[in-house]
Amino acid sequence: MRIAPKRLPISVQEYLQGELISDRKHEFVDGTVYALAVASARHNRITMSVTLSIGAQLRGKSCEAFNSDMKIRVRLSHSVRFNYPDLLVVCQPNPDGDLFQDQPVVIVEVLSESTRRVDEFEKREAYLTINSLSCYLLLEQDIPATVLHRRGEYGFEREFYEGLDAVIPLPEVDCELSLGEVYTNVTFPPPEWEAD
Repeated sequence: MRIAPKRLPISVQEYLQGELISDRKHEFVDGTVYALAVASARHNRITMSVTLSIGAQLRGKSCEAFNSDMKIRVRLSHSVRFNYPDLLVVCQPNPDGDLFQDQPVVIVEVLSESTRRVDEFEKREAYLTINSLSCYLLLEQDIPATVLHRRGEYGFEREFYEGLDAVIPLPEVDCELSLGEVYTNVTFPPPEWEAD
């Protein structure tokens, strides 16, 4: 019987150095590295539209948007994570030489079948521990809809927006997000009951 070699956790420094030379992005969770899946054209259209919309609204203001090439560091009581959200907005950025941001105010993820469970549960639980975070936005790919976790007086509250006429207010960063704009040029698959 062959025994698979045990993988030892890698350090944060090893991870960050590896990302500098890797041709593929990886996320880091408590010493373990996970390669990111390649995104579909629909995912990229949605991500680009969100980035362009929020980025344009923030131009000349104190907060700034970063695309999916910027990592965030999440420091939990028992571990550290590095994730690449599809978009993040920071109002107190790290120094320019850092490879990550620590204080996101808004985080946006575009859901897909391969990432839904991680985005809705694992990442959400980690992200909602970030003191600076005000909004965690999860955008659907197959329908014009989103779930927004917004920090309220008693913790994070869930808000739902659906339809191309919906506009998501983001007063925390003096922006708004039109779902009609987010889903520009996106072709939605037919509903499952129509696919048969």
